[in-house]
Amino acid sequence: MAASELYTKYARVWIPDPEEVWKSAELLKDYKPGDKVLQLRLEEGKDLEYSLDPKTKELPPLRNPDILVGENDLTALSYLHEPAVLHNLKVRFIDSKLIYTYCGIVLVAINPYEQLPIYGEDIINAYSGQNMGDMDPHIFAVAEEAYKQMARDERNQSIIVSGESGAGKTVSAKYAMRYFATVSGSASEANVEEKVLASNPIMESIGNAKTTRNDNSSRFGKYIEIGFDKRYRIIGANMRTYLLEKSRVVFQAEEERNYHIFYQLCASAALPEFKTLRLGNANYFHYTKQGGSPVIDGVNDAKEMVNTRQACTLLGISDTYQMGIFRILAGILHLGNVEFASRDSDSCTVPPKHEPLTIFCDLMGVEYEEMAHWLCHRKLATATETYIKPISKLHAINARDALAKHIYANLFNWIVDHVNKALHATVKQHSFIGVLDIYGFETFEINSFEQFCINYANEKLQQQFNMHVFKLEQEEYMKEQIPWTLIDFYDNQPCINLIEAKMGVLDLLDEECKMPKGSDDTWAQKLYNTHLNKCALFEKPRLSNKAFIIKHFADKVEYQCEGFLEKNKDTVYEEQIKVLKSSKKFKLLPELFQDEEKVLSPTSATPSGRVPLSRTAVKPAKARPGQASKEHKKTVGHQFRNSLHLLMETLNATTPHYVRCIKPNDFKFPFTFDEKRAVQQLRACGVLETIRISAAGFPSRWTYQEFFSRYRVLMKQRDVLSDRKQTCKNVLEKLILDKDKYQFGKTKIFFRAGQVAYLEKIRADKLRAACIRIQKTIRGWLMRKKYVRMRKAAITIQRHVRGYQARCYAKFLRRTRAAITIQKFQRMYVVRKRYQCMRDATIALQALLRGYMARNKYQMMLREHKSIIIQKHIRGWLARVHYRRTLKAIVYLQCCYRRMMAKRELKKLKIEARSVERYKKLHIGLENKIMQLQRKIDEQNKEYKSLLEKLSNLEITYSTETEKLRSDVERLRMSEEEAKNATNRVLSLQEEIAKLRKELHQTQTEKKTIEERADKYKHETEQLVSELKEQNTLLKTEKEELNRRIHDQAKEITETMEKKLVEETKQLELDLNDERLRYQNLLNEFSRLEERYDDLKDEMNLMVSIPKPGHKRTDSTHSSNESEYTFSSEITEAEDLPVRMEEPSEKKAPLDMSLFLKLQKRVTELEQEKQSLQDELDRKEEQALRAKAKEEERPPMRGAELEYESLKRQELESENKKLKNELNELQKALTETRSPEVTAPGAPAYRVLLDQLTSVSEELEVRKEEVLILRSQLVSQKEAIQPKEDKNTMTDATILLEDVQKMKDKGEIAQAYIGLKETNRLLESQLQSQKKSHENELESLRGEIQGLKEENNRQQQLLAQNLQLPPEARIEASLQHEITRLTNENLDLMEQLEKQDKTVRKLKKQLKVFAKKIGELEVGQMENISPGQIIDEPIRPVNIPRKEKDFQGMLEYKKEDEQKLVKNLILELKPRGVAVNLIPGLPAYILFMCVRHADYLNDDQKVRSLLTSTINGIKKVLKKRGDDFETVSFWLSNTCRFLHCLKQYSGEEGFMKHNTPRQNEHCLTNFDLAEYRQVLSDLAIQIYQQLVRVLENILQPMIVSGMLEHETIQGVSGVKPTGLRKRTSSIADEGTYTLDSIIRQLNSFHSVMCQHGMDPELIKQVVKQMFYIIGAVTLNNLLLRKDMCSWSKGMQIRYNVSQLEEWLRDKNLMNSGAKETLEPLIQAAQLLQVKKKTDEDAEAICSMCNALTTAQIVKVLNLYTPVNEFEERVLVSFIRTIQMRLRDRKDSPQLLMDAKHIFPVTFPFNPSSLALETIQIPASLGLGFISRV
Repeated sequence: MAASELYTKYARVWIPDPEEVWKSAELLKDYKPGDKVLQLRLEEGKDLEYSLDPKTKELPPLRNPDILVGENDLTALSYLHEPAVLHNLKVRFIDSKLIYTYCGIVLVAINPYEQLPIYGEDIINAYSGQNMGDMDPHIFAVAEEAYKQMARDERNQSIIVSGESGAGKTVSAKYAMRYFATVSGSASEANVEEKVLASNPIMESIGNAKTTRNDNSSRFGKYIEIGFDKRYRIIGANMRTYLLEKSRVVFQAEEERNYHIFYQLCASAALPEFKTLRLGNANYFHYTKQGGSPVIDGVNDAKEMVNTRQACTLLGISDTYQMGIFRILAGILHLGNVEFASRDSDSCTVPPKHEPLTIFCDLMGVEYEEMAHWLCHRKLATATETYIKPISKLHAINARDALAKHIYANLFNWIVDHVNKALHATVKQHSFIGVLDIYGFETFEINSFEQFCINYANEKLQQQFNMHVFKLEQEEYMKEQIPWTLIDFYDNQPCINLIEAKMGVLDLLDEECKMPKGSDDTWAQKLYNTHLNKCALFEKPRLSNKAFIIKHFADKVEYQCEGFLEKNKDTVYEEQIKVLKSSKKFKLLPELFQDEEKVLSPTSATPSGRVPLSRTAVKPAKARPGQASKEHKKTVGHQFRNSLHLLMETLNATTPHYVRCIKPNDFKFPFTFDEKRAVQQLRACGVLETIRISAAGFPSRWTYQEFFSRYRVLMKQRDVLSDRKQTCKNVLEKLILDKDKYQFGKTKIFFRAGQVAYLEKIRADKLRAACIRIQKTIRGWLMRKKYVRMRKAAITIQRHVRGYQARCYAKFLRRTRAAITIQKFQRMYVVRKRYQCMRDATIALQALLRGYMARNKYQMMLREHKSIIIQKHIRGWLARVHYRRTLKAIVYLQCCYRRMMAKRELKKLKIEARSVERYKKLHIGLENKIMQLQRKIDEQNKEYKSLLEKLSNLEITYSTETEKLRSDVERLRMSEEEAKNATNRVLSLQEEIAKLRKELHQTQTEKKTIEERADKYKHETEQLVSELKEQNTLLKTEKEELNRRIHDQAKEITETMEKKLVEETKQLELDLNDERLRYQNLLNEFSRLEERYDDLKDEMNLMVSIPKPGHKRTDSTHSSNESEYTFSSEITEAEDLPVRMEEPSEKKAPLDMSLFLKLQKRVTELEQEKQSLQDELDRKEEQALRAKAKEEERPPMRGAELEYESLKRQELESENKKLKNELNELQKALTETRSPEVTAPGAPAYRVLLDQLTSVSEELEVRKEEVLILRSQLVSQKEAIQPKEDKNTMTDATILLEDVQKMKDKGEIAQAYIGLKETNRLLESQLQSQKKSHENELESLRGEIQGLKEENNRQQQLLAQNLQLPPEARIEASLQHEITRLTNENLDLMEQLEKQDKTVRKLKKQLKVFAKKIGELEVGQMENISPGQIIDEPIRPVNIPRKEKDFQGMLEYKKEDEQKLVKNLILELKPRGVAVNLIPGLPAYILFMCVRHADYLNDDQKVRSLLTSTINGIKKVLKKRGDDFETVSFWLSNTCRFLHCLKQYSGEEGFMKHNTPRQNEHCLTNFDLAEYRQVLSDLAIQIYQQLVRVLENILQPMIVSGMLEHETIQGVSGVKPTGLRKRTSSIADEGTYTLDSIIRQLNSFHSVMCQHGMDPELIKQVVKQMFYIIGAVTLNNLLLRKDMCSWSKGMQIRYNVSQLEEWLRDKNLMNSGAKETLEPLIQAAQLLQVKKKTDEDAEAICSMCNALTTAQIVKVLNLYTPVNEFEERVLVSFIRTIQMRLRDRKDSPQLLMDAKHIFPVTFPFNPSSLALETIQIPASLGLGFISRV
């Protein structure tokens, strides 16, 4: 395709950038051939001119369309080049938080540096069994593909995990192994998969360390082979290790650590068992403190040490060996602290009694002097002699470090050997999957021997990878019959030859190591001379003569020659090793060096598969020096080359799978992408080479159907043919003219790079043109509609406006005329009003003026009159004033004196008033004070009255005196002389009068003061009373307010408690459902274990050469159920009892112990029942004695019979005592012997126990019946002397009358009278007993009332306490109390219910026996037969109704026909024929009718045997045909019907409400089968769970295809390019499941269940479970498939869900709860379709998606992918907004729904209206041996 067609305006390209590596830009104008510059605009809006290379004229790479960005597979990109790969990885990693991406056959894994919830067991289950292209990329998908290919192709597999340090290789390998361990399981009970996983912490502790790039960097390579058997279950594993970094033991760079195990030891130094190691802090040891970073953030070394030790224990490394390992490691640490002192330049010495060396020697068990000597000396051997030479301090330090490295390397190898032994397969290995965790390509500033070996290994692996990719491409082309053209790819064989060929780098290095005076410099010169300018891949640095450069496939690497020879030799002094091997105190140490003398061939490995990387040249004792040197001088490079060849041979013999781990940044920041580092690693790991190989051929591949579905829009109707292949060919020839750009294969179309983008561009242009045309038409139609609507609106408005204007004008005229009229009358009114006002004003003024003048005249006259009066009074007033002033002065003096005295008195009163006692008295006796005041007032009144009397007396006296004075004055006047003489006397009298007046005035003043004080006291008293009344009113108001608040609060608390009670009830219901689910899960697990046990038992029977004849499992089952007491509703006892009786005792000890405890419990119950029977016998004996005393007066009619019964009672009593003694001895023996061996099923004590228990149970039953017989006989003895009319306890009046009429003589009448008297006495005794029972009941009711009163008081106390608490605590306390009360009530009710059930069952049995024996006694008394004969004679025929044609709804069969019945009715019955031709549930009815007959016969053995055989038969047929839905559904329906029949005819009132009278007659009469009902209920639960598993297996393959992949609405969702790993096609081919397939299957399930007569409620539960499975599987796949998260797919899902809802409506199942189980899926579909931009959208999503968890919502938003250009991606900021809004939501962090979840099932009682007597048995069932009764 011409560049001018692609490089057009608005086309986007990638241009190089020094910071971001590649930048996106947009063309501003079309490119024309010959242009040297491109006009571009960057994304940030900056314009630039991009100059093309004048030589190559190479255009910048084009950018892929947005809809292809973020694809799961990089090969799905239309343009395959470096920027496209980098951008796609960045978008997935940063925006979508997806760390895995496919690149053809390679899985690219980017380290997120964050824990992600994508490795749980639910994710493993989701990927298990799926095709690799059907799910999103994941390490589990690669592991599943390897596992599937191993099983399908019968070929071993390898998973090659590579990447640089910190990229996540070890974690990826660990997750792959976890997947294998989870999916496959182990073939034995040894839990091999756990051991495989347990090897990881051990290897990480001894082989991993912290580096600057990674906190847990693997410093060795490993290849783990996981072995599988023929059934592809894990049986073992084997590990090979490569190139351990030994130098890290003695040296660490800055910010790095030594191996983890050293720091774990130091962190655990305080443990008691580590005291002997004399360890300390990591900073104390030289080998652990050099990096300066002894602690890793977030890692607890002490806890990791515990995990390491646990893993060692799990792998079989004993505690002794573990301590030996820790001793060696501690010795290495102490050895690093050994220091040397220089004696001269050529010799050194260890300081005397050097503590680190002393500790080292003590730990290793060697001699201090010998070790100190050989650390400072070495032995040199020549041809003639051997001599010892001292070494310098530097050489001694190097020798010490070499020894430490050598010890550690040997310890590492020893541990690997023991791990391999623990993982060794015990059975033959059929196949294996290898996981290679090896270092990636490395290049540092200084690269040494380790980097050289690592890069050499990566060259080999890259060559193998290239060849494999090339091979796959070639196979694909040949398979599709495409012309093969040779693809040029990078061949790194020249680089490999440079390293490993003859005279290569390794060869020259080994040769130089053999030279006596070889050095790194001479080796470098040899390299220059050999390869410089002769090999294009070898270069010499310009400024160095001690380095060389090799061009690797990833990059150029410069290696420093210094240290190459020393590391390649790996020299350790022989004498030091001999000292260590001579250790006798430490046995583990010599084991590390026992293989030192073994010589390995160049092409072989050690038995464990390892490659020893450091073999020290230690001479044998009697070997020639030359031979020893030749044998032991195998270099590290030589060993590594051999091991690498062995690894390549292994990989070439397997199918490889590649995982390339990428490190996104060097700072370990989570989800941070550094483009430079990523590109560097992509180039190094071969991903870009894969892309280049794919791009060189035909990278884009489409099936014809997918191409037709995607590009149907580019075809015209006439182009569409019935042959899809020919249609695609015709269209492509028109669209792409260059036929070299595509090729047609058998099933696919192959496109070269860029062609899909071109087709997408054409498709987008066509869709855009169609959209524009649609928009044009729609907009025109909308504008025309708008214009018509506006015109019509304008006309309407004009009409209304003109009418409005006319109406307004008419209204104006009317108003004008009215206004003139109003003006006329208004003006007239105003004028007349004004005249009236003027006239009235004038008259008013005249009247006012005249009145004013008259009033003035009157006032003048009045003033003159008043002035005269005033003058008169003024003059009198002046005289009185003078008198009063004089009197006032006198009074004032008196007041001053009295005031002084009053103040003194007041002061005294105040002092008294301040006293506390007076204050208390005043306040305490307020009423008394008021009375005192009142009394005081009365006294003052009396004093006042007395003073008034005195005053009146004084006045009288004064008047008399005045009269006398007048008479004297007259006499004086008469006689002047007498007057003159009496002048003095007159003056004295006047003074006396003045004094009296003064006293009178004083008295009046005191009176007034007293009155004022009385008024004041009265006022104060009234005020005090009013205040008290107000306070009383206030208190009453407060009391009422408090009462109201208490009432409101109590009401509120009651409402809150009711709400809480409702919530608590709901919670209890949820807990009940959870408990029911747990119980049903336990049933499921039990059934699974039981099936497994049966399978193992069958296998054992097959393995046994001579099978035991006659052994049947049904016999053991039958024998285990001999007594009804041994059958329990507990699943572990009721169902597994026969299993336990057949198993060896040592294997089933826990189950036997539970049985033993159950038997103990049963013995206790039997003893209690026996005690109650003994008490009852004692009462009967007392009654018998009383009856005997009463009957002494009667004639001795039946003395012999009474004597016989007395003997019988005595015998019964002795037998019961004997039984009690035996039971006590048995219980004592059981309590003394508790060991499992004694009580095991095979032990003698166990058999004795069972025999005794069985015999005791049978004997107890016999004794019970005898007691009941004696009781009935005692009753009959009391009535024996009565005639026959009294035999029915006087209940039949007609019979009594006839018998009385038959009496002829008086003797009979007298006898009858005596009988009546006895009857009256009996009735009186019964009345007394009833009265006594009534009194007891009354007493119990009183006790209940008392209890209720106490409860009420307690509730009131609790309420009072709660009112004192805060509201939250109050509510919580109330709820806690209510829950406790309800729990206690429930427990009490359960106890009462159990007691009542036992009593009812007991009384029923007694009643039945009474009725039977009384009938027999009646017959015996009529015929005068003895009691012994009564027992032997049959029941008289008269009592049995004989109706030949009236059936009783029972079926009779012989005991020996039971197996035949089970075989014909259960084992060999075909469900289809029964369901179609016969009534539903017929087998259940037949079985129940057989049970009824056995119950009628009172044959408990037959009942137990039939029920046990039925249950075992159903289990057997379900085990045989458990995969058939019809069979499982049929027996679920019949089991439920059988269970309902047992309930309906049990005789319990709760189950008899809907029965007809005839059905009530058919109730069971002798046995209570409640325990068997529980067993049948458990069996029904197991069948239901098996039914769910069957329908799940049937629906599972349909769900994803029908609900997600199939396009129910054709054309809505287009198919996007998928790349190399094709997904399952979404087009409906012949073998593809659709939604119709699911609905047809649902119809099939429903019709089968309805035909089988399954209960409607049970059908609803099954449908709910099916819909849950559909919703969960669909949602889980949606969450793991990026291509399914689009708007169009959401529409498809909603349509599919609506079809399922329509199916529910058609079947009338909308109330089954099935629709609610689809709610998460519905909300996920809505989430795909709603708008996702603004905050309002986020709020709507949060409120809408309440059934989805936060993780699921975020996952869907991250996976949302546009299918077309017109859709938009979800912004990262919007997702963050959603997360912020949902952060407070408390939901499960689980991403996937539990598709295996089974709702707890219930079986509501559903009685049958079918009459048992009408059921006919068809001949087709082959049950001719059964007869109707």
